[in-house]
Amino acid sequence: MSEEKTTLLEFPCTFPLKIMGAQHPEFESTILNVIRQHAPDTQAQHINTRPSSKGNYLGATAQVNVESQEQLDNIYRALTAHPMVKVVL
Repeated sequence: MSEEKTTLLEFPCTFPLKIMGAQHPEFESTILNVIRQHAPDTQAQHINTRPSSKGNYLGATAQVNVESQEQLDNIYRALTAHPMVKVVL
């Protein structure tokens, strides 16, 4: 029996991370720095941000090149642990 985790993703791939966080002027640069700890080739142009309808939060979509499920999991953990980040999808 194989103990490998099954995943629907094929690696390497570009994965869109949806991130919701505090309305802060440094939100985009902060999440970029967090992502770069695990995916150093991620650039600012890979992230699109937009304010929430009431302007209290920022939503971001980051297109991240990932090589493995482990790398993707590490990015999720790092983002969700950051105090500016509310939700990662």
